[in-house]
Amino acid sequence: MSFPIGFGVTREIANQLGSWWEDRRQIIQPSEFILDADNKVLISSYADGPLGRIEGEDVMKLVNFYESQKKNR
Repeated sequence: MSFPIGFGVTREIANQLGSWWEDRRQIIQPSEFILDADNKVLISSYADGPLGRIEGEDVMKLVNFYESQKKNR
């Protein structure tokens, strides 16, 4: 991939992100971010269960929208 992906998140990182940590399975619940070229958070999504994940198709639509907005400035 041509962009960074985060994985292997620890509880300490989850706390820094303000994410939900599940003690029973020792995992982070979904915490998704879309960043711009300057690493500014454009969109964030937090979930505490199986719902609320950002779909790849929606990410592409959003990225395309932001790109079209930059071209129209």
